[in-house]
Amino acid sequence: MAQPLVRTETDTAPVKTGGRWPRRGSGPALPHPDRRGLPARVWKERSAYVFLMPGMLIFSVFTLAALVFAVYLTFHRWSIIEPDKPFVGLANYRDMIHDERFIESVLNTIYFSGASVPLSMGTGLLLALLLNLPLRMRGLFRMAFYLPVVTPFVVSAILWKWLYNGDYGLFNYYLLQAHIIDDPLLWLSDKNLAMPAVVLMSVWAGAGFSMVVYLAGLQAIPRELYEAARIDGAGAWQRLRYVTIPALRPTTLFLLVMGIISSLQVFTQIFVMTSGGPVNKTTTMVYYMYLWAFKYFDMGYASTLAFALFLMLLVFTALQLRLSRRESGAWAA
Repeated sequence: MAQPLVRTETDTAPVKTGGRWPRRGSGPALPHPDRRGLPARVWKERSAYVFLMPGMLIFSVFTLAALVFAVYLTFHRWSIIEPDKPFVGLANYRDMIHDERFIESVLNTIYFSGASVPLSMGTGLLLALLLNLPLRMRGLFRMAFYLPVVTPFVVSAILWKWLYNGDYGLFNYYLLQAHIIDDPLLWLSDKNLAMPAVVLMSVWAGAGFSMVVYLAGLQAIPRELYEAARIDGAGAWQRLRYVTIPALRPTTLFLLVMGIISSLQVFTQIFVMTSGGPVNKTTTMVYYMYLWAFKYFDMGYASTLAFALFLMLLVFTALQLRLSRRESGAWAA
């Protein structure tokens, strides 16, 4: 007796073979392409877009719109105390290139970055190596060394400004008591000491972050590597040199690039401790930008300086992403 033909929604044209009516073809059915377009997909995922909308709106208004307006200002002589805002084309960029104080602020920023970043990383690595040992109360020491990181920069800068005071500062007191110096040092008023003093304060404030990141990197190193090196007769120094340091390369790269990006934006320490002095020896790019924006009220030129700093940060960010991918590929291989 012939079997009845039953079609389903997924059946194609049936073919009778051996008294049965199988579907033509075999294997799992391929998904049909979604031809409804982007609006339908957005409507399908509308709940996600509803939750994303506040953040996207805030980002668009306070970041994207502000960035576009800042670029617009770079082509105008835009003073907040003058009614006319004339279009000047590339004049602000030409003035920036020939501005000797801007060049000096760039050099001061490079000096600060070149001194503070390696010192912070080196101090953080040393602390991480020590606090990775099975010491008593090492959790307390970790908290103590990390405390400056969570202390507001304004508070830290005021504290160190008191420490550097030439009349009653503790630095001069202990140096005089130890007979290291004969006369009190004017730490923040001496053009040769002001920037090193700011660097020292920044190292104190930032070494704890490097310590925590290095601790995470140290604890991620497989113990088998140290055991194999110990079996091969490697001492403590050789294990540090040939196992620990190479394994911390991705961590070091991350701290280096992030430290440079952060140090290029240094402002609070300069504003509180030295105000860019003496004789502009501590005037950095961000502080110079602040002067043009809120002292000279030239938002056009200040936006030009900000755009130059933005390009520098963009270069370092792209460098970090590229090197991170290269390191990830090297470790995967």
